[in-house]
Amino acid sequence: MNFSFNRNKAATLTVDAVQASVPKLRDADLAALYYGERVGGDFYDFVRVSPNRVVFGLLDVAGRTEQNGTILAAVQETFRSKAQTLLADDNVNEADAMTQICLQLNRAVLDAANGVHSCPAFAGCYNENLGIVCYFNAGHTPALVRDSTGIVELPATGLPLGLFSHATCEAPMTALAPAAALLLVSRGVVEGRSKGEEFGLDRVKETFQQSDLESAKNLCRIVIEDVRQFMRTPPTHNDVTALALVRNQAA
Repeated sequence: MNFSFNRNKAATLTVDAVQASVPKLRDADLAALYYGERVGGDFYDFVRVSPNRVVFGLLDVAGRTEQNGTILAAVQETFRSKAQTLLADDNVNEADAMTQICLQLNRAVLDAANGVHSCPAFAGCYNENLGIVCYFNAGHTPALVRDSTGIVELPATGLPLGLFSHATCEAPMTALAPAAALLLVSRGVVEGRSKGEEFGLDRVKETFQQSDLESAKNLCRIVIEDVRQFMRTPPTHNDVTALALVRNQAA
């Protein structure tokens, strides 16, 4: 490959942002990659909130990097603090907690932007004991879950963050069986174009289905490389980001 990937560098544009570090999981592998230098508002982060729970998220703050740094920093601070506060207790209702995190992130975007500022977002809480992801999808590209039966989409469960102060969202759950995987890509992946045609979510699914699930990082790398090959040019039209959670075969 003649290009570079940047890993674990979420939200490094402001002095208040903290570099993302991927937690080690007992029975799974988690990673995220984005192509080259960020030009838009893609932001990913990971937080271990308890011995058996890890929270992850991929958000797309509208605007260019020079315009949205303050919002990115506010979103990360809220994401980390609320996840640790709301999901630390072993007996917590994960769906209620994830709904609250979504609401708090929505407020953080509105406050930091001093008004309306669109921010599609997907966040999940992976429970290592149960192999279950409790998630919300606030107007983001659907996440994809692949298991032995095929690939299913996890579509939006609410509106993008930053649009309405009283917006609500749902936080359903999805099971990850041993050898299953979850893949999440940014809008920049789906909207990669060649000769007027988009890469599209169907091509993401094809890549996902045909990929060996050796590691989460490798899966992200394959997806981004396929976009580059499809476009036949470096994909600098927007942030191009992939996040993956791969559960081990012997889990």
